[in-house]
Amino acid sequence: MRHFLSLKDFTKSELLEMITLAQTIKEQTKRKEFVPYLEHQTLGMIFEKSSTRTRVSFETGIYQLGGVGLFLSSNDIQLGRGEPMKDTARVISRMVDMVMIRTFEQSKIEEFARYSKVPVINGLTDSYHPVQLMTDYMTMLECGITEPVVAYVGDGNNMTHSWLMLAGKLGFELRVATPVGYECDPQIVADALEMAKESGAKLSFGHDPKVAVAGANVVTTDTWVSMGQEEEKEKRLKDFDGFIVDEQLMALAQAGAIFLHCLPAYRDYEVSEAVFEAHADEIFLEAENRLHAQKGIMVWLDQHRGDE
Repeated sequence: MRHFLSLKDFTKSELLEMITLAQTIKEQTKRKEFVPYLEHQTLGMIFEKSSTRTRVSFETGIYQLGGVGLFLSSNDIQLGRGEPMKDTARVISRMVDMVMIRTFEQSKIEEFARYSKVPVINGLTDSYHPVQLMTDYMTMLECGITEPVVAYVGDGNNMTHSWLMLAGKLGFELRVATPVGYECDPQIVADALEMAKESGAKLSFGHDPKVAVAGANVVTTDTWVSMGQEEEKEKRLKDFDGFIVDEQLMALAQAGAIFLHCLPAYRDYEVSEAVFEAHADEIFLEAENRLHAQKGIMVWLDQHRGDE
């Protein structure tokens, strides 16, 4: 059974197959051709963390593919009352055809997948956000970026980790700039560097946003205060001083560089209002592409049921 838990679980060619599927399905959708790739299938959607984009994109996506989405918050199922994850997996996976989980620890979704009879998709964990990176790569291609030089400015979090996985697999250049004390997980860095030996990816790490952004053709960031970190807000705002992507920082990138943000964006914290609005077309294309990239992932997983 193939699951979509992290990008490191796939080959470069498999990831590109999913992107190609997503592009095809998006073109069909734009022509109002709703091909029932997943006719009569049910997607169970377990949310321990709330979300706007994840719920709307998966629920709409499975509907457009001919199936139905079933929203399950931790308040709706026994998981929220202490039922073991493995028992929840063994029950739900006997009743639905695919499961998407948005939760905290990566270990939770990995345990669910071990006991699941159907494909499991990572809708976000504290370690990774792989569906977002598939979306971002699809968006880069649509914006004409075929040889990415990506600068990530901000927290060494699940988004940064997923950028490392994507760059490590696909072989492009990624420069990460984080404040001191907010670096990426050392094991995830080690995994990415190991992948880079095979793919030719160029990965660099530092604490100076200007060094990271200089000459990049993609600049990206994420919120400084993620869900569950609200008590750290004041400290984080001080620690991230100088890491805002503003007009001066963007001016160091290549002419025509794009700016991406997974949203929600907090203006004049991680990105200035001026930069956000100047790149709104790219950002909201990226938001739209969550719908199409995830349809590509779901269809690919369905096509590869039973693969080792």
